[in-house]
Amino acid sequence: MNDTPFGFNRPGDGDDDKPRDPFGGMGGGMGDMRQFADMLHRFADMIGTQGAPGGGSAGPLNWDLAKNIARHTVVEDGGDPSVLDAERTKVVEALRLADLWLDEGTTLPAGIRTPQAWSRSEWIENTLPVWEKVCDPIASRMVESMGGALGGGLGEDVPAEMQAMAGPLIGMVRQMAGAMVGGQTGQALGALAKEVTSSSDVGLPLAPAGVGALLPAAVTAFGDGLEVSEDEVRLYLALREAAHQRLFAHVPWLRAHLLGAVEDYARGITVDLSGIEQAVSGLDLSNPEALQEALGDGISLTPAETPQQKAALARLETTLALVEGWVDTVVNRVADGRLPEAVKLAEAVRRRRATGGPAERTFATLVGLELRPRRLREAGALWRTLTEVRGTDGRDAIWEHPDLLPTADDLTDPDSYVHGDPDSPGLSDADLTALTEQRPDEDAAKDEGKDESRDENKGEDGEGKGDAEPGA
Repeated sequence: MNDTPFGFNRPGDGDDDKPRDPFGGMGGGMGDMRQFADMLHRFADMIGTQGAPGGGSAGPLNWDLAKNIARHTVVEDGGDPSVLDAERTKVVEALRLADLWLDEGTTLPAGIRTPQAWSRSEWIENTLPVWEKVCDPIASRMVESMGGALGGGLGEDVPAEMQAMAGPLIGMVRQMAGAMVGGQTGQALGALAKEVTSSSDVGLPLAPAGVGALLPAAVTAFGDGLEVSEDEVRLYLALREAAHQRLFAHVPWLRAHLLGAVEDYARGITVDLSGIEQAVSGLDLSNPEALQEALGDGISLTPAETPQQKAALARLETTLALVEGWVDTVVNRVADGRLPEAVKLAEAVRRRRATGGPAERTFATLVGLELRPRRLREAGALWRTLTEVRGTDGRDAIWEHPDLLPTADDLTDPDSYVHGDPDSPGLSDADLTALTEQRPDEDAAKDEGKDESRDENKGEDGEGKGDAEPGA
């Protein structure tokens, strides 16, 4: 079966001229009624051993199964030690000190009300609600397409009584698909939990509101080979976590903007039905295990080449880069002169990112998006220039309104954005004054309205008004 969660593989080469019958593997049409009924019972038994997707989730993906597999993944080989009281104390103290230092580096107030130290299993438990929002759009497309591919194989020559009995089969296949995708998602989240050092390591607001967290075991692993004291490593990572939480807590529209961009991009993923049909064509459907393996290998998801999808991609990629670039800029300025090995630690973060860190791995496997390190470097350069030209207040004022955020083009030409080139759509003093006079809570309400509208129109591709960026 595919190792890549959600099957982001290339579509298989099939014979497009040959009609596919997903039920053709049963021989003699659909076999006799007794054989078909027995097959339904075997499907039901197999789904029962995997867990019903409705047990703890109303969505298409079996999140109970995903959570169990993720937790099993992190505890195997003793890879998830419990957090000791001494470690918890050190993490809480580091996060509090980090917030004190950040008061001098940004105008945004502290965002952490509850500092915590998590084990890897606790990271899974605490971040799962956000992952549901991120992954369900893709899972829904997969589950429905699997059932549709099988249902489409019922021809007019199939007896009416068998057509009636195929309904439960298709429903069971959808349940099996939910369990299968849940299992793959669990493996992906478990692997991710082994790498992340904090709640914000992937650049998304995963933690509950007001919570900032470090993973002591991951902090130790991050410092291996750096020849930097663990206290200094912990404090540097605490600065990054606290900086992220200031953005997520005090930029009221950012949470909805980020998660909405992820959902818009994920919703534009298309399912290759021919791959699913080819996977089940010619199989013996009395063998549910063979069908499960074929479905997992035959699914191919690809981004739709539409203007809406390209805009969603640009918006997501640019926003993620801007968040990470701002955090890099603020943290490195604050750490300079306070942490002797700040430069070495910053380089370790960049190296980890360039070789495929948690954020890059997350979006490549769970959403099908490959983040480009070049965008992150350009965003960091833009924030540094803004700090030099406009100071801390002018730099942070950009977060007052989403329309002030740099676009993908601005990352390529930061000087025009910073200095307000009249031929550029970038920032100007007039823009800054006019837009920052609007109340942030009004903007947040607008974004929440967009989210509600998005939920009411599930399945429609589109981007929030004013949020789309030109293609990167």
